[in-house]
Amino acid sequence: MTAKNLLVELFVEELPPKALKKLGEAFAAALANSLKNAGLAASTAKVTAYASPRRLAAHVTDVLAVAADKPVVQKLMPVAVGLDANGQATPALLKKLAALGADESAVAGLRRENDGKAEILFYDSLAKGASLADGLQKAIEAALAALPIPKVMTYQLQDGWRSVNFVRPAHALVALHGAEVVPVSVLGLDSGRQTKGHRFEAAIDPVVIADADSYAATLLKDGAVIASFAERRAEIVRQLAAAAAQAGGKPIEDDALLDEVTALVERPNVLVGQFEAEFLAVPQECLILTMKANQKYFPLLDAAGKLTNKFLVVSNISPADPSAVIGGNERVVRPRLADAKFFFDQDRKKSLESRVIGLSKVVYHNKLGTQGERVQRVAAIARAIAEALGGGELVQHAEQAAVLAKADLLTDMVGEFPELQGIMGRYYAQHDGLNGDVADAIEDHYKPRFAGDSLPRGRVGTVVALADKLETLAGMFGIGQIPTGDKDPFALRRHALGVIRMLAEGDLNLAVDSLLTAIFAQFNGIEGFAPNPQALADFIYERLAGSLREQGYTAQEVDAVVSQRPQRLGDLVKRLAAVRAFSALPEAAALAAANKRVGNILKKADGGVEARVDAALLREAAESALHAALVEVVPQADAAFLTGDYSESLQVLARLRAPVDAFFDGVMVNADDPALKANRLGLLAMLHAAMNRVADLSKLSA
Repeated sequence: MTAKNLLVELFVEELPPKALKKLGEAFAAALANSLKNAGLAASTAKVTAYASPRRLAAHVTDVLAVAADKPVVQKLMPVAVGLDANGQATPALLKKLAALGADESAVAGLRRENDGKAEILFYDSLAKGASLADGLQKAIEAALAALPIPKVMTYQLQDGWRSVNFVRPAHALVALHGAEVVPVSVLGLDSGRQTKGHRFEAAIDPVVIADADSYAATLLKDGAVIASFAERRAEIVRQLAAAAAQAGGKPIEDDALLDEVTALVERPNVLVGQFEAEFLAVPQECLILTMKANQKYFPLLDAAGKLTNKFLVVSNISPADPSAVIGGNERVVRPRLADAKFFFDQDRKKSLESRVIGLSKVVYHNKLGTQGERVQRVAAIARAIAEALGGGELVQHAEQAAVLAKADLLTDMVGEFPELQGIMGRYYAQHDGLNGDVADAIEDHYKPRFAGDSLPRGRVGTVVALADKLETLAGMFGIGQIPTGDKDPFALRRHALGVIRMLAEGDLNLAVDSLLTAIFAQFNGIEGFAPNPQALADFIYERLAGSLREQGYTAQEVDAVVSQRPQRLGDLVKRLAAVRAFSALPEAAALAAANKRVGNILKKADGGVEARVDAALLREAAESALHAALVEVVPQADAAFLTGDYSESLQVLARLRAPVDAFFDGVMVNADDPALKANRLGLLAMLHAAMNRVADLSKLSA
């Protein structure tokens, strides 16, 4: 049977722009998968998704009018149950066949097969392939039901009696198999070949689609609509670049804004607007945010990345004279910029310091108190971290920045644009004449805000960012708000990764366990608070292990290093490099296996085993040789370890392979003499301690 291409379009009222791309992809994928599962489309069929503000559509290649018949094998029952002593069908078998649409005449054709326990009767038949009309009806219904729509609306159909639920009212349904209309209906609509084009610029209304393959071209020619989301986005990018070059700037890069604007227009037309240069006295982050968030404009930057007084508008109409469109957008943006200027001017009338007291009236968490109380904890933590990192001026600046870091939450600008918290704090700190490091730290204490974000630009910012994130982590763990599954309402995983990055990439001389213990001490006196530094440490090391694996280190390498719970995370890269180099040595596998064996022996020993050897009790040549090797090698490995040369430390240990192998070949550890046994366990403990200082080498054992 000859296959043809299929086109399905649902024409609706304006869809939610932030969800349009996902809706288009989900609709096409679900539709195609249903057709493939029904045998109406080949597994290799190509699927093309279309999505514009007023339509969801899918083009699927190689779709059959009728699916091929499918062989069906039905397991019935044991022969002993289905046939009597004379080989005649029992009532149970006849009842089963009737349920399958067969009668007694099918008994002779039943197949017998032994399943290992008994001989079983099987009924083989052919299931008639689904027609495209039936299969497509089910596919469309399934695709609509599976759309990622957070909230649907209920609306009445034209008959005034029935109502349906969908994200937006639907007005037309196109379903074409080649040039033929496939009779299906959904949301009270019957399929046809007519759709609507651009609201104002369509050349023909309605737009008639001749066949599935002419859909996109017909919509563009007769309907003035670029149906493909990807093509429309690419056209916007092209026009933005061209308009920006002509205006002497470059548009701000923002993929989320680009996707949203693509979802707002059917045929884009980029125009250049401008505003009064006096608004540039306002911090450019404020102007950029209000233009992007409120107006969906693309601000123009100069070659140095500084905001200009020009912006790009992606219009949905293309008049011969665009001046009215440009003028209208300029009039609309002006009040927004004036609001931003007003907020900025008003905020600067009060210092950040004068706002701090107001934080005592802002609830942070009902179990952890106010923002004012939180600020006190963060300041104390920042002071402790700064003292550990050198003290002096760092302590003064870190504590000051921590106290002021949340003050901009009470400003008008941040009240209007919460995304600017920290950023505005830096501007207001500069206006107040504060130290530059303090001002930068107020902005940077939120960093890293997301994966791949930059770290705080200075030591003061790093200290305050660490204090802020650690206070959040400790506070939430202390009240039992630990992330579970995919639920992490307080972004604790992100906070933990931020702490890890700052400790590791900043090579800070801070021990994780002692740091966490000191953090929890700041929560003394809070009712119901349960300090749990061990659980938080486990959480941080789990995030660390996951992060390292994502960076390309093997699971064995990561486990070997992280299982040792290194306290100074700045050493991680060197430890991992040392483990990787050690793994390449010919002695590595044998030593890793021996280390694993030693660990198991020590675990089974009664009580603790002290890494101490009495040379007088060394009876066997092999144990004497191992002890002599340890006496020679361990000081060299320890010396390299203390200088941070972890690769050299592990390389030196490779010389232990021969004496270790000889020891296990010739020495009975569990000797009958308790003194000998204890001495040999002490020797193994000495070996175990030496081999696992950089990493747990047993993790490298296959």
